[in-house]
Amino acid sequence: MSDCTVTHMSSLSTAELRVPVVTASAVQEFAQGGYHGTTIADVARAARISPAYVFKLFPSKERLFVAALEECFRQIVESLSIGADESGSTDPDEILDAMGGAYAQLISDRSLLMLQVHAQSVAEIPEIGQALRTGLASVVRLAKTRSGASDAAVQRFIAYGQLCHLIVTTGIDDVPDEWASIVSAGIRHPA
Repeated sequence: MSDCTVTHMSSLSTAELRVPVVTASAVQEFAQGGYHGTTIADVARAARISPAYVFKLFPSKERLFVAALEECFRQIVESLSIGADESGSTDPDEILDAMGGAYAQLISDRSLLMLQVHAQSVAEIPEIGQALRTGLASVVRLAKTRSGASDAAVQRFIAYGQLCHLIVTTGIDDVPDEWASIVSAGIRHPA
């Protein structure tokens, strides 16, 4: 088995090995600086390769951002699937709740959360808007098929996810006012 693994790894090109590294760096950099505030050079520096090599792998900044967003949604779908698996229930609401808990845990480092927020702010860029819709579609389809929940329950699941984003990004948890308590009631997420 290990011989097969070594043979497979040696057959990968340098570019194939670098794409996941550059994509992971792009997730982190775009999450911090957003689309407009992050340069190819920033991602290259984080990936420890030259900007020219990043351009060789991703011929435009839009394509690099889309790759980061696709990785973001890949991780989200994986996390939601694990949550559904670990729910140990056949009740749609319990499965969605477990998926929500898994998602809350996933975004506790905020990189994936912030990347989504930044993507929403530049969704008018066709490639990015399409990638955002594709990622959201994969989440909705997964929530529907894995939970067996009604369309209304899946809509609430997605809506609460967006509300969780708002609570985390604006720091509403730290606001002691009644309005903040109303907005965050029943929403849980790791600090």
